[in-house]
Order: sequence, then structure tokens, then C-alpha cells
Amino acid sequence: MIILDHVCKTFVGTDGQVEALKDVSLTVPDGDIYGIIGMSGAGKSTLVRTVNLLERPTSGTVLVDGVDMTKLSPAELRKKRREITMIFQSFNLLMQKNCLKNVCFPLELAGMKSREAKAKALELLELVGLKDKASAYPAQLSGGQQQRVAIARALATEPKVLLCDEATSALDPGTTHSILELIRDINAKLGITVVIITHQMSVVESICRHVAILDQGNVAETGEVSEVFSNPQSRAARSLVFPEGDIDDLFRELRENEHLIRVVFDGSQATSEPLIAHMAVEKSIEASIIYASMREIGGKTYGSVLLGITGDQHTVDEAIDYLTRKENVSAREVKPHVQ
Repeated sequence: MIILDHVCKTFVGTDGQVEALKDVSLTVPDGDIYGIIGMSGAGKSTLVRTVNLLERPTSGTVLVDGVDMTKLSPAELRKKRREITMIFQSFNLLMQKNCLKNVCFPLELAGMKSREAKAKALELLELVGLKDKASAYPAQLSGGQQQRVAIARALATEPKVLLCDEATSALDPGTTHSILELIRDINAKLGITVVIITHQMSVVESICRHVAILDQGNVAETGEVSEVFSNPQSRAARSLVFPEGDIDDLFRELRENEHLIRVVFDGSQATSEPLIAHMAVEKSIEASIIYASMREIGGKTYGSVLLGITGDQHTVDEAIDYLTRKENVSAREVKPHVQ
């Protein structure tokens, strides 16, 4: 379990002090996939780097499996960091080494014999689907392949925690989806706790179980992804979930017995026959499209739609059930804000 207790981080520069983190308290359960999302400058990367003490908090406590990271000696901290590995947006691979040697590198640093390190590295490359690229160099790989190598390297020391700092930001949506599927698979197979830092709503919705919304160094809101994204309470959460504007204005404009449903497409197979039109024909449930932000990449659909559904709660539940039968489509009813 990861516990951040009243963590603050202040940077001192030529322009004075900057409070990057302000009294942050979070708990990440063992085996969870936990998302931390916020706008640029919210303090996300600073926060995740306090977990392995790449950034030492100005005040507060960082506990990983009951161990106070801030109290460890340099040698103890180096040893503990083997259990808390990290992947980045820029991959950070050693360009002069091939894939096999990149994955071997942390094993050899830990004192493993070369033959054993090579065997272990090949197993990890197979786990991420790149055993056939063992002799290739990073420059010969696509961005998605490079990130898979970075993940294999991060798993080399058999960590308990994997920190992902904007790990998919440099990738196209299709590749992002495949990397997230890999991370989900690794989490399920190995039981590794995953913390994902991102500014992309789609990343959190597709893989995370819990989420924290970070806003200007403060934790604005936390909870299960389904609850936070269907009924966001904080200003920061609502601006992320509903970038089209104040959702409460929409509720004031709804007709009697009309409900809002937010539908998210995360790589669903695009077809010439629209899903919403099919719902109207097959279920006699008509929906008005209030807002849509969609794009098609490689024959797959990404984005979200806000629908107005007229009827009782049974109709709403039936619409959600119908929409979510399609692979990589999620749907939730949106509730008005509770002051």
C-alpha cells in the first residue's frame, strides 16, 4: 500500500518559492491501478516522483508497504527503489544498447550474472511481445515498441509498484490502447500496483479503478473512476469531464424526464451503421446528441458523446446496457452537481 500523508513540496528559484504540492494525502491500495489526472502544471509529475523520492517532500510522509521512504539512508533508498520502478513519456532507453541489453542493464547493476540476466531479459521481452526484437536497437523501433521495452526493463527487478509518468502521451490513440492493455495484463498477472499520471481522460477511464484529481498542487477529488466521472463534485473534475462547459447549464435546459448519458469510445470498431441509430431502431430509445468529440483512427473510434435520453430510469438503464454491449464502449448516467 502507498500512503501519502500531508505531503508538501516547495521549489525555491530565482523568482521565489513555488508550492508544487499542497498538503496532499492519498492512499493507493495494493494491486490497484490508480490514476492521477490534472491539467498541465497541476503537480502530477512532482507527486509521482515523491513516491520513490526522486523528489523529496518538503514536509509530510511517504509510506510504501509501511516503510517511511523519507527516513531511509541512501543505501536503503537505492534498495527500496528496485521495488518501485518507473516508465516515462520519453521511454529513456539507452540508444547505444539493443533491446536485450537495455532490459539486462538493471539486472546487471543488481549483481546478476550475465547469463542469468540474459535469460530473465528474454522472458520479459516475451511478456511484452517483443522477444523477436531482442537484437534491435531503440532507433529501429516504433514508439509503442520502445515503450514496451521500457516496461520490460521496469519489470526486471520484480517491482511491487510501477509508476507511469505520462507514459502514453507521446503515442497515438491506437498504440496507447495497446500499451494500456499490456499494463492491465501485467497488473492482473503479476499483481503489481500501478500508479498512472496523465492528463488524458481516456487513459483513466479505460484502465484505472480509482482516480485522484489534482488541481494546482491540491487534491480536488478522489474516488472510484465510475463515481468521480459520472458525478464529479469539484470544479477541477467537472472541467476535465465536461470540457464543453458547465454541465449544470445543460440540466437546466433538459426537457421533462430527460436524462444525460455520457458515452466513451476507447478504440471501438468503427462501422458504417451508427450505434446510437441502432439503439433507436432496435430498442425504440431515441437519443439527442448534445455534445460530441470523436475521431476515427485506423478503423477505430475514440472520443465521447453526451446524449439526452427521454424516459424513466428503466429506459436509461436499458440504453446504458445496450450501448456498453459493444466492445470498448462505456456509458454512465450524468447527475446534476450537488452543492
